[in-house]
Amino acid sequence: MIKIDLITGFLGSGKTTFIRKYAKYLESKGERICIIENDHGSVNVDLMLLNDIRSSKIDVEMVACACSGDKSSHKRRYRAKLITSAMLGYNRVIVEPSGIYDIDEFFDTIYEDPLDRMYEIGNVIAIVDSGLEDDLSKESNYILASEVSCAGAIIFSRIQEQADKAGSIEKVKNHVKKALTDISCNRNIDNVIIAKPWDELTTDDFEKIKTSSYVRASFVKMPVARENEYKTFFYVRLHITKEDLINRINKVFADEKAGNVIRIKGFLPLADNKWVEVNATKKELKINEVNDGQEVLLVIGECMDKDVITGYFPEALVI
Repeated sequence: MIKIDLITGFLGSGKTTFIRKYAKYLESKGERICIIENDHGSVNVDLMLLNDIRSSKIDVEMVACACSGDKSSHKRRYRAKLITSAMLGYNRVIVEPSGIYDIDEFFDTIYEDPLDRMYEIGNVIAIVDSGLEDDLSKESNYILASEVSCAGAIIFSRIQEQADKAGSIEKVKNHVKKALTDISCNRNIDNVIIAKPWDELTTDDFEKIKTSSYVRASFVKMPVARENEYKTFFYVRLHITKEDLINRINKVFADEKAGNVIRIKGFLPLADNKWVEVNATKKELKINEVNDGQEVLLVIGECMDKDVITGYFPEALVI
């Protein structure tokens, strides 16, 4: 049977960056891998961010949600993609969902016929930002806790960016534990946390992650996203300079009227067939020039005001 791993993590935690490292490690051990971007949006920027790791042993696929938001349609597409992948000779499938995800969907899908005869769950791996904000909403803390509750490995990201590394690790660990307590999950997570800069991960670390498995912990379930809480706004055909983009992104994050903007990511076309790749949170803005891109900017967040945010990108077509 084919191993299937789920990589979870709240918005902007670093799932895609981790998958790049994890997939390359698995490839070095002779595995043939398919990464499935199981996103809730009709445009998947993370798929573009993984394009450069494609090889004879690593493939990247996308399952996008129907524009109508029809969950049953999305589930059929996801199942079809998994069935197709099972026929193509992969050793392992890695699923990266959106940062707003009901983890029961993963288990429910894999336990259904015929997928239960094709796949066995390998690992559930949760990525947690070591710079996690203290003031997450109740709904955001629920998503964080529910994703962590089943993880066989909890991997802290961006430790190298923290001034007080040990203090940040302890603070976030306590935050996660409280979030678990708040949903009545009594799981002990101390022995499954991996907290070190990712450039320092060793072969032993990756082997531990690769065999970390998962836990079906119980907790009090609540709806993952209520109407108008978590949204993604899509802006296309935005033709501005890199400097102007940076300025506007900073203003969006600073504008309280915009709502709780959690992440902005996408691409901006430049001259000479070049692109600017942007991946931004409130604490970090990454800008890189790349050869390939997709003319779209995504603004993701909680209880956002579309009119206010669109006012910062008036030239763009809003989807």
